[in-house]
Amino acid sequence: EVQLVESGGGLVQTGGSLRLSCTASGFTFGDYMIGWFRQAPGKAREGVSCISNRDSNTYYGGSVRGRFTISSDSAKNTVYLHMNNLKPEDTAVYYCAANPLFPIKDAGEPYYFCAGYGSPSSWGQGTQVTVSS
Repeated sequence: EVQLVESGGGLVQTGGSLRLSCTASGFTFGDYMIGWFRQAPGKAREGVSCISNRDSNTYYGGSVRGRFTISSDSAKNTVYLHMNNLKPEDTAVYYCAANPLFPIKDAGEPYYFCAGYGSPSSWGQGTQVTVSS
């Protein structure tokens, strides 16, 4: 059974930093794309950043590019989202999601899923991030 457990959310002031963690179990880590998505009240879900655990290819949504960094630690089966220079508009519930990589090379899964062309098959329970002004 695929399980994704997020941690690291909290309350931070504008300009501050947080690191979110997504610890995965129940599947072969290297065979999956894992990404971070967020949803603020009254807004549509947004792809924040995604990474392929096969080739470390990444994708970032336009609103976070240059401020957030995604990384993957296969020894710990964990994907991190390092968030810097946080803004009030980053306030949302952040979800970790995973999907098996496609059976073709260079399929562009991080872009495909984070840009909203597909929805990952497995999701975590979410962690709240609140940025105060």
